[in-house]
Amino acid sequence: MSGFIEGTCRTQATLFPDRLDDYLTEENEIRVIDYFIDSLDLSNMGFKTMPADTGRPPYHPSTMLKLFVYGYLNRIQSSRRLEREAGRNVELMWLLERLVPDFKTIADFRKDNGKGIKNSCKAFIDICRQLNMFTDVIVAIDGSKFKAVNSKENNYTPKKLQFHIARVEKHIDDYLKQLDDSDKEDEKVIDETPIKDKIAWLKNRLCELKALEEQVNSHPDKQLSTTDPDSRLMKTQGMTRAVCYNVQTAVDTEHHLIVAHEVTNKPDRGQLCQVGKQAQVALKEKKITVIADKGYYSGQDIKDAQDAGMTPLVPKGDTSGSEKKGIFNRSQFKYDADRDVYICPANQVLPYRFTRLESGLMLKRYWAYDPTCRACQLKPQCSYSKQSRRITRWEHQGQIDQMDQLMSSMPDSMLIRKQTVEHPFGTIKSWMGATHFLTKRLQSVSTEMSLHVLAYNLKRMISILGPDKLIAAMAA
Repeated sequence: MSGFIEGTCRTQATLFPDRLDDYLTEENEIRVIDYFIDSLDLSNMGFKTMPADTGRPPYHPSTMLKLFVYGYLNRIQSSRRLEREAGRNVELMWLLERLVPDFKTIADFRKDNGKGIKNSCKAFIDICRQLNMFTDVIVAIDGSKFKAVNSKENNYTPKKLQFHIARVEKHIDDYLKQLDDSDKEDEKVIDETPIKDKIAWLKNRLCELKALEEQVNSHPDKQLSTTDPDSRLMKTQGMTRAVCYNVQTAVDTEHHLIVAHEVTNKPDRGQLCQVGKQAQVALKEKKITVIADKGYYSGQDIKDAQDAGMTPLVPKGDTSGSEKKGIFNRSQFKYDADRDVYICPANQVLPYRFTRLESGLMLKRYWAYDPTCRACQLKPQCSYSKQSRRITRWEHQGQIDQMDQLMSSMPDSMLIRKQTVEHPFGTIKSWMGATHFLTKRLQSVSTEMSLHVLAYNLKRMISILGPDKLIAAMAA
């Protein structure tokens, strides 16, 4: 006796072999994955459930989907790692019934079944809705940058290409100057072959850069990513830039479940109404409240959201720069809706003058009479111009003002937004680790993100209800 707990002999035979089911407790979360996917109607969700009459039989879509959901739930996203785990992980042996697909089959399933995987994510949200998880119908919308496969070095902008072209041309001039200097020194024997080879390589590189410059200048976004063409160079934190995708999510404020998501390569501005409509469809509720940060502030986008039945709450950032100039901020001019005039800080009336179309928007202009403004003692604090201060108002500004008044009555709305929507992003990025998306192109990246969202929502519901209660609720 050694005094320590001893294991079982590896060569010991057993009369009755162990069952895989004996290794899993009844509360194991893998049973939730198994029950949920078996309950889906995969044929109506976009998966191919009818195998071909000829060739080797394929794996059933439910088997492959179970493998991916388990992998993303346990931070195993790579197809090669999933292949290894399927052959040695007892939980996966139970889940897949000892099937071990090869990595190419695993990767192809993710690539070819983007529609079905996204519908699986929607199906789970529909289950959560039926379980009355979304009673408040308040969602927080935000976007976060996720690194793409494309490196920063393989992303080109007009300014970056101009820098590279100028540098290559300078190197060519330097090498040509070396050749001229060697020709003048007749007595010295210098091997010019290496220099000529470098010049030839630089000229080829210059042709490549100029071809890239033409492509970049003709591109709508004025940038080009050579590894993943759909990825874009974006601001991440502060002035840091990285080649990323912008993932948009709508998260309910009660249970922090992701009710809708979308992968884009555009900034946050202009995404509010679009993501809000997806949340409306997922919740099957038109009248919802959407909270977003000031990066989403766009008058037209807010109006579209209000017209769609939403109640948006978006703060406005001050970008006028009036305070730095030492003049009155526009917010100090109060609008009188009954008289359709503005009241300036000197308590003078700025009447309506005319309306004009500018950048697709109908804008109304207001200003006071010049003699009145010139005689005002506050004129130096109002405008540096000799003319009176002009105020511009959008024709639908009244709807935006209503939102501003509602936000004033809800001072904690931005704190609720931060506590709600930052949590899912932090969890998913923690699961991904210090890495990037494994796939390329917008469609494939969207499929990969759907798997992350489905795994997150499953984990969240398991934490709220527990595995056994969740299975019982889905069965009911």
